[in-house]
Amino acid sequence: MTDSAQTADALPIDPPVIPPERDLFTKYDPLIAERQALLDTGVRDPFAIVMDEVKSPTVAIIKGKETILLGTYNYMGMTFDPDVIQAGKDALDQFGSGTNGSRVFNGTFRDHQDVEAALREFYGTTGAIVFSTGYQANLGMISALAGKGEYIILDADSHASIYDGCAMGNAEVVRFRHNSVEDLDKRLGRLPPEPGKLVVLEGVYSMMGDIAPLKEMVAVSKKHGAMVLVDEAHSMGFFGPNGRGVYEDQGLEDQVDFVVGTFSKSVGTVGGFCVSNHPKFEIMRFVSRPYIFTASLPPSVVATAATSIRKLMHAHNKRAHLWENSKRLHGGLTEMGFKLGTKTPESAIVAVILEDQTQAVAMWQALLEGGLYVNMARPPATPAGTYLLRCSVCAEHSAEQIETIIEMFRSAGQATGAIS
Repeated sequence: MTDSAQTADALPIDPPVIPPERDLFTKYDPLIAERQALLDTGVRDPFAIVMDEVKSPTVAIIKGKETILLGTYNYMGMTFDPDVIQAGKDALDQFGSGTNGSRVFNGTFRDHQDVEAALREFYGTTGAIVFSTGYQANLGMISALAGKGEYIILDADSHASIYDGCAMGNAEVVRFRHNSVEDLDKRLGRLPPEPGKLVVLEGVYSMMGDIAPLKEMVAVSKKHGAMVLVDEAHSMGFFGPNGRGVYEDQGLEDQVDFVVGTFSKSVGTVGGFCVSNHPKFEIMRFVSRPYIFTASLPPSVVATAATSIRKLMHAHNKRAHLWENSKRLHGGLTEMGFKLGTKTPESAIVAVILEDQTQAVAMWQALLEGGLYVNMARPPATPAGTYLLRCSVCAEHSAEQIETIIEMFRSAGQATGAIS
C-alpha cells in the first residue's frame, strides 16, 4: 500500500464541522423577539414614527394626519421663531453648510465664539464651552474632570450620557439612591478625604419629570469637599428668574461648579455645552476628547442657538405660560385618575405610568390615532418594570390645545382600560 493510500484511508469520511463564528447579534435575540411579538399584534412601532411635515412647535403631519405634538422637548417653542430661523439662514449663506473640522483645528468660526458669548451672558459665568451634542457635553466633561484615583458620585437614575461619561473615564464611580440626600451624605462619608470628588446631579430627571433637592445635595457635597456638576438640560429656559435652571431657582449659582446643558431642548436646535466660573476651565478644550476629536457644529446651527439663547433671556411671558400649561395638564390627568410620575407638577414633563407594555402601547396608539403624539418609554430608559407615556409640554401650546389633549387622554384611557 502506498503512502498516499494509507493517508487517504486515515482521513475520516465526514470531517468535523467547523463551528461558525459567534453571531455578535445573538445577545439581542430576546429583545428582537419581544419587539417582533409586539409588532405582530398589529400596533404601530412607537419608536419609528416619521414626521412628514412639521407645521409649528406644537403641530406636525404624521401619515397624512394633523397631530398635536406632546412628545418633543421643544419646551420654549423656539424652533419656528422668525429671528432664530433668519440667523440660521444668514449663517448658511455666509459660511456654508459645515466646518469640516474640530474646534481645535479649523472648526471654530465666528458664530461658535458668539454662541459661547451668548451662554456666558445667559448664565453670568466667565467660561462656556460648546460641544456638538448634549450627550457629548456630559461625556466630555465627566470623563475629563475626574481621573484615576478620584471619585464620581452620581444619582442612580442619572441619564445614559452621564453613565457613559463615567465609563469613558478612569475615576471610581459611586452611586446613591435617587434623590436621597441621606444616602449621598453616607456614600461621601465613606470615601477617603484626600482624593478629588465630583458629584453629578440633574436639575430635572427626564423620565418622571421630578426635580432634585439640589440645595440640600450641594450642601452635603461641599461638606465633604466635593465639586458639583449639575445637568440642567430639562430645566434651562423656564426654571429660575433668568431661566438658568433648577440650581438658579434654588439659589445655588455661587455653589455649583459646572452646569451642563443642551441646545436640543429649550434652545430649539442641536448641540451641548458646559458653563463654569472656575479659573482653569479653559483647559477642558485641550483635555476633553469628545471636544477635541469631533467635527464642530455647522455655523447655521450655532447661529440659531446664539439668537435663541439671547431671546430666552427675556422670555418671561413664555416661561409663565409654560408653567400654566404644565399645571393644567398635570391637574387634568390627575383628576381623571391617571397615575403620574410626580404628585404635583414639578417640571414641563408629565409622565403617565401604565400597568405594563401592552397597556402602554395600546394607550399610545389610541392617542396617536386620535391626533396626539407622545413618547412611549420603557426599560432600560425607565426603571425596571416601568412603562410610561412621557408628555413634554411646550410654551407654544395654547390653552385650547391643552384642553383638547386632556380630552384625548380621557377617550384613550377609557378605551384601553387605563382609567374607568
